Amino acid sequence: MGICHDRIEVRTDGKGLYEITDEVQSKIDKSGVRNGTATVFVQHTSCSVIIMENADPTARRDLEEFFNRLVPEDLEYFTHSSEGSDDMPSHIRTVLTRTSETVPIVNGKMHLGTWQGIFLFEHRSAPHRRNIALTIIGEL
Repeated sequence: MGICHDRIEVRTDGKGLYEITDEVQSKIDKSGVRNGTATVFVQHTSCSVIIMENADPTARRDLEEFFNRLVPEDLEYFTHSSEGSDDMPSHIRTVLTRTSETVPIVNGKMHLGTWQGIFLFEHRSAPHRRNIALTIIGEL
């Protein structure tokens, strides 16, 4: 049984989905784990980690538009705005999604569905550097 801790840094250009599937798989390859799990955890409160369709980019655009309408910026009842008008909406979007995903590893590869990919979902308008912690556990 092996346990590997690693990290990925994602530089964002603002709101949107940034696929990290290949980077996660690369870390699994490096770990040598053949069968087990990979936990992908983002260390921030204004972005998320999600599993989403990775084949058709219109699905990602539709998700972004849905969240823009679900949690709009500049609502008069938000009092938390120390980092701008997208600050509180970004926290709400994170709560509505997830800060981590756990994916099975089978024969050294993530056991994702045909159209699934792992994404950092950036909720802030400005560019950021996001830290993602990986824990890979399983048999070598």
